[in-house]
Amino acid sequence: MKKWILPIVIIILLLFWGFGVNNNAVELQEGTKEAWADVESSYQRRNDLIGNLVKTVQGAADFERTTLREVIEARAKATSTTIDASNLTAENIAQFQQAQSGLSGALSKLLVSVERYPELKANQNFVELQSQLEGTENRINIARDRFNDAVRPYNSYVRKFPAKLIAGIIGFDEMGYYESEEGSDQPVDVDFDFN
Repeated sequence: MKKWILPIVIIILLLFWGFGVNNNAVELQEGTKEAWADVESSYQRRNDLIGNLVKTVQGAADFERTTLREVIEARAKATSTTIDASNLTAENIAQFQQAQSGLSGALSKLLVSVERYPELKANQNFVELQSQLEGTENRINIARDRFNDAVRPYNSYVRKFPAKLIAGIIGFDEMGYYESEEGSDQPVDVDFDFN
């Protein structure tokens, strides 16, 4: 009987250790999911504001229709690209980021085009929406930073030995970080030639 006590105690200790690893990984994973939800919420706010901005700009009769169409199409693509919070791989995050970058580019083009329309720049609704968009872009950046801050301890936990042994078996995989766009480390080429 005594020869069975030690193996039973070891099995019980291993079970409790496995439960602890699982519970810690779940808590850290939920933190990353919450942070990702904040990222998506910030982008949703931007998409909602862009809809209002496009409606305001459409009121300017001779405004460039091509630019508006590009913004509307990029917005549709960005809102159709979503990621399940339980599958935050680097590839999925890159795909999401690519769709959002397309919208950012189209939006930048729209805001530059507005400079040629003084009546639109004087429109109080437009000015307010533009200000809210700037604030939202800051929120997006903060949400992305917080997401990365939540991913780091999760990834560290599920990759460190000995927790890695249990985490891998019960399905806790490493998550991807939100990374900067390719080429964002290069200086921006500014051309002041208006001829």
